[in-house]
Formats: sequence, C-alpha cells, structure tokens
Amino acid sequence: MIFPVLPKPSQQSIRRNWLPGTLCSVPHSYNLDVFMDPAQNLIAVAYVVDHKTVYINLGALDGDGVHPQAAGEKLFLSDDLESHSVTTLAKLKGFGRHIALSRRTTNENRIPVDKVWQLQIWDWKYSTTSSSILSGVVLNRSPAPVDFCFLGNNRLLVITDNLNLYSIENISQTPELLACFLMPIPLKLRCLPLIDDIGYGSQSHMQAQTTMCTSDPTHRLICLLGSSARNSVQVFIISTRIFFDLNEMAAAMPIPWEHWAPSNTRIFQYPFHFKIHINGNRVLQTLPVSASDSQFILQLLDFSPLAVTNRRGLGRVVKEPSTAYINADAFGRYGESLTTSLPYVQVVFSNRKIVADSLLRDMWIDKDRIYMFSRSGFIDTFEVIDVQSDLQSGVISTS
Repeated sequence: MIFPVLPKPSQQSIRRNWLPGTLCSVPHSYNLDVFMDPAQNLIAVAYVVDHKTVYINLGALDGDGVHPQAAGEKLFLSDDLESHSVTTLAKLKGFGRHIALSRRTTNENRIPVDKVWQLQIWDWKYSTTSSSILSGVVLNRSPAPVDFCFLGNNRLLVITDNLNLYSIENISQTPELLACFLMPIPLKLRCLPLIDDIGYGSQSHMQAQTTMCTSDPTHRLICLLGSSARNSVQVFIISTRIFFDLNEMAAAMPIPWEHWAPSNTRIFQYPFHFKIHINGNRVLQTLPVSASDSQFILQLLDFSPLAVTNRRGLGRVVKEPSTAYINADAFGRYGESLTTSLPYVQVVFSNRKIVADSLLRDMWIDKDRIYMFSRSGFIDTFEVIDVQSDLQSGVISTS
C-alpha cells in the first residue's frame, strides 16, 4: 500500500514489519482491507470471522495494542447488517475522526440476485458502534463494493452509477442526502484516493500561495475512472467546489449532467496501461508520445484557479472546451459526445521519456516531489523528482 508522505516540517519515521498472519491473529478469520493514517498514527484492519461476522481492529502504527485515542479495541457492525448476510468484498477508508466500511454482501445461500452494497460510518474516537448506515441494490456488474470518498469532516460522496452526496455531521443517524449528481451514461466508476496535504497544517505549504502548485481546499479534485468495453479508460476530473455550492432544493431531485458537469469537469481518455495520481488540485499522469509509440512522458495538470490566473509562464493554460466520446468504437467514433471545460495549466516533461510503461509500477505526487517506483527484471528502482524548483527553472533534476 502506498500512502502520502508527511509534510517536511513534521519529519517523522515509522517502521513496522508484520509477519504473515500477525496483522490480525483472530482464529478462523481473514483480512478484508487495511487503512493506514500516518498523521494520526492509526492502522485499521477490517476482517471477517467464519465468513460472516465483520470487525474492524484499531491500532497504533508505532506500537502494539489499542490506539490511545480510540473508543475501544474494535468497531462493530450493526446487527441489521450482520444478520443473514455473507460479506464477499470490503473497502475501508478514513478521514479524521471518521472511518467507513463499504462491502458487497449476498444472502447465506450466495444467490447473486440478492447482492447489495452496504456502508457504515463510525466516529472511532467516540464509539465502537454506529447507526450511520447506507445500503442499496447492486446496479452494475462490477464485483467490487461501492466506492466512496470523504469530502472533509462532514460530507461523504458515494459513487454508484451516479454521485450521491451525504451529510455526515450527525452520524448517530442515517446520513442525510444533500444531492444526487447524475452521470451521463451508466459507467462502472472507481474513485482514486483523495489526498490533500493541506490538512496537516504544513507551514511551508501556507507560505507557498504564490507558486503554481498550490492546494486550495475549496478547489480540490476527485478523479473517477470509468470502465470501457474498448481498450481505453475514461478519466473524469471533477472539482469538489460543485459539492459545496448547493442550494436548498438540491436534494429535491437529481441534478442532470448538463447542469453541473461541463464547467466543473474535464474528461480524458487513455489506454488501459496509463498511470495517474492526484493530490489536492494537481493531476500527475503518463502521456503516450504517439498512438503507436511505446514511449511515455510525464504530464502535470494543475486545476487550481490561482494556477490558471497566475501561471507566470509555467506551462500552457487550457481554457477551451474539449469533447470526449464515451462508448465509442475502436477508432474513438460514434460514441456519446461529452463536452467539458474546467480550466487547467498543463506542464509536459518532454525531456523525461519512459520506455515500456508497464515497468512503471506506480507513481504519486505531493507538494514538492514526484515519486516513481519501477521494476526491471528483479531490480526495483525508487526515484524522487524535485518539482517546485525545476518548474521555475524549466529543468527536471532527479535524486
């Protein structure tokens, strides 16, 4: 698992090594998912006992035993969710005092028609139980549980065929639906992890307001990947401002794509083997040199309003609308056309060509650096690229 590096002012190192089977040693159990939060020294392990009962253990990353701020050793699912159901897959995420578990379930006879998704939210510092529960019928063929992401401490976005925004200010009750944002066509959507280092109170981060790659908490991004029948992936970059600028009638009826998406979204289409990572309001991705070339270059997109209005000669400002074709044929034609126009600054590192992109196992970005993990044969390579100074000089240096 790759998780964000803490900002420079809080240099801290935690090293743990869990031997196989020791992360959760409960008899007749197996792990479903693991969530780590280095900023809070938290590790949460979701596991199922006897293929039925699910628990979440809360521990400290830097030592054994219960997390000192946790309400208890483990979190318990609602009895209503546990009765007559079998957990098949689960996804565990957290933000601040909240932890949420999404899972796919079937009845005890594992009849596929009875598959549903269920999501429960806890205030792990206050209580080991929770009545904050969402559930629904599985509407697509994806085997994974429903995806979701936290938008700060009081809002949760649940991604099904559409985008459902909930208030979680009061988790003693069922989350309140604030709005439903309709997607243009049925898609199998997957949300990339939402990472933003501004939440850790980095002093140097707040002093960097004049640089291009500044994270504005009111203009962060979520990235949705939409599966396609063709050899490509649709990438939806959506500004989170749309989830906060709501009127009182937003929950009354679903909001059509045409009313919310064009000016708040950008859609890109890439081959299946591309790589992407988001942080705050920036997107790092690999870009094919040509349709028939196996070489790739790095591309950085900054969607913050400050970057667009004050780029100072860094990169190219893109404001003109672009059109993508969803469910197109093999040549990208005849699909449903979607035009979007969210402005951004594009920086292409054309002097850094990546040959055989499949060897790039993963990459990610924080405020100052790009991290690249590659494998060639039996040799693993970890490379760190300093972004801030090199954007100013136009030169990319590596260390």
